[in-house]
Amino acid sequence: MRILLWHVHGSWTDAFVRGRHEYLLPVLPGGGPWGLGRAGRPWPASVREVALAELDSGSIDAVVLQRPEEAAEVTRVLGRRTGVDLPAVYVEHNTPKGDVPFTVHPLGDQNGIPIVHVTHFNELFWDSGRAPTKVIEHGIADPGYLYTGEVPELGVVVNEPVRRGRVTGTDLLPRFATAAPLQVFGMGGEGLAQATGIPSARLTVRGDLKTAELHRELARCRAYLHPLRWTSLGLALLEAMHLGMPVLALATTEAARAVPPEAGCISTDVEELGRCARQLVNDPEEARRRGKVAREAALERYGLERFLADWDELLADLVPAGGGGKVQGEGRLQGSLEGAPSGDAALKGSGPDALTAAREGNMH
Repeated sequence: MRILLWHVHGSWTDAFVRGRHEYLLPVLPGGGPWGLGRAGRPWPASVREVALAELDSGSIDAVVLQRPEEAAEVTRVLGRRTGVDLPAVYVEHNTPKGDVPFTVHPLGDQNGIPIVHVTHFNELFWDSGRAPTKVIEHGIADPGYLYTGEVPELGVVVNEPVRRGRVTGTDLLPRFATAAPLQVFGMGGEGLAQATGIPSARLTVRGDLKTAELHRELARCRAYLHPLRWTSLGLALLEAMHLGMPVLALATTEAARAVPPEAGCISTDVEELGRCARQLVNDPEEARRRGKVAREAALERYGLERFLADWDELLADLVPAGGGGKVQGEGRLQGSLEGAPSGDAALKGSGPDALTAAREGNMH
């Protein structure tokens, strides 16, 4: 199957393109959100960069949408209507914003394009309207057990912590820094010390490292800290668990389902998390024991094979035998795909602001 998708969420795409299909990623000379292509990632040869305007529209079997504007762009450039004569699915990476829990999804007034939520929490809190929905939980390409915990500090991975503030729990970092020094990885960490007031001896901003280096450096930290208040489910958290790190997490959104208590500590009580952080820093063997529990839990629920199998099942339901053509039936989705308007008609007027939402992920 030939699947068109934009490179929007790097970590999720890293798992998705490891399947058995051919993946077409639009590329532009200047890159950017509409033409990032592979962006130098070591992905399989089945991941191809394409110029969207030069692509044979009839050769595409399905499109995976991740931003509301993409449906109209596909129709404008390729002349095929998403959800009508081009099978399409929309991946919702993010928690709802605005008037939660009454936030209506941008695809909520149509039923031709199913919404795939990446967590059960998201499906529960988004008002998906008439759109058929399905949950396909994250899958992670296992980096292996790399944990050493040799550095008695807490590792944090978060993109743009200064700009995102309370969403990412940036305001909580000073409280955790009293329990142990912090190493903060990710994009946009400049100005974090000034924004939080954490002294340099208790905070090291590591920046945006390549994936392999990030895994190696993160696994040297004694424990992983996940202070995010309102995020879908940080893939960095799942990767840390795969590495064998014990985790300290706010019991918010999907983290409460993803992290068993024996894997570290999960709570809405920041003081309790701080006490646990001190315990793990002072007891390396206990930290190692809890990290092994974290890894076992991550492998069981968030393995790559299960993720890809779930997607193959959905795509088989979505695309007729032989590929291409009009969307067929409802398969195992919640809802119906019949009587649907085209995706671009359903999303008319969604506007450019939605581009920001699709880039909520914490690790890329």
